Amino acid sequence: MRLNPASMDRLYELMIMAFKYQVFLCPRPKDLLLISYNHIDTIRELVKETPVALNQVEEAHRKIIEVYTSLSEGEFQLLRQTLLIFLQDSHIRVSLFMKNKVQNPNGRFVLSTSGPVPHGIEVPGLIRMFDDKGKEVTRSEFPTGGSYTSPIREGSFELHGDRVIRLGLNMYTVNHPEETHTSKAAPVKADDTPNLLAKEELNQLARLMGSMKSESTPKSEPGFRINLFTTDEEEEEEEARTAGGAGEPLFGVINIQAMQDEQFATQLAQIAGQFADEGEQSDNPGSSSNKGDDLLDMMDQL
Repeated sequence: MRLNPASMDRLYELMIMAFKYQVFLCPRPKDLLLISYNHIDTIRELVKETPVALNQVEEAHRKIIEVYTSLSEGEFQLLRQTLLIFLQDSHIRVSLFMKNKVQNPNGRFVLSTSGPVPHGIEVPGLIRMFDDKGKEVTRSEFPTGGSYTSPIREGSFELHGDRVIRLGLNMYTVNHPEETHTSKAAPVKADDTPNLLAKEELNQLARLMGSMKSESTPKSEPGFRINLFTTDEEEEEEEARTAGGAGEPLFGVINIQAMQDEQFATQLAQIAGQFADEGEQSDNPGSSSNKGDDLLDMMDQL
């Protein structure tokens, strides 16, 4: 498959926003490794039938573990902050993110105020006061403005294992929280209030279709019917009803004759003949010479 430059640019923007989304929502700076391991595990699954490629992926994974596992929390935080500064001006809107309500229409991501807190972090909402000896003296609580839960277990940083974190997986197949948690909505009560305009709308439709009863037809809006076929059942019923003394017909009927009237045809032929006679007189050379003589006489008089 070949992509034009515009499609390539759009694909690059999609990749950039997906990468920014994963870094932005990373629970802890160190969890950047778990996100990378999810990517590597997916690649390993794709090339599992090719031993040479599989060995190369395994070796690359070992090198990443060797280099980055020894970094401190501060170094991971610096790495994460540097990436976010580089991507801070990227606000491309992605339809998938907007559908899952994790991105605003202005292109900025939404921070969730609910769910489990990162591993090793306590649920917010408690303030402890200590004295100069390090002994806890008082406790107080404060509203967090969210619904946080206890942290989940930590993911595996080994070569193989459960990473727990879902970031770094295929974003088109991962079940997002908005899609997994469903709530039972209250049944909607049927609205039994009659629609006052429904009758008028149906009457108008009946008038347009020409099938409305006489008692429902307004006198100010007379209708009409065009009789195209003399064998129409509706026409026969209408004629029988009128002949039976039911009153005047509901509509005025216009009869269109398929055969031309001989009298009208004769009149049209006479009119056409008059036009033909006038044309012959205009084409007569004598008439043009007479016009010329009249013009010379007028010039002589002047």
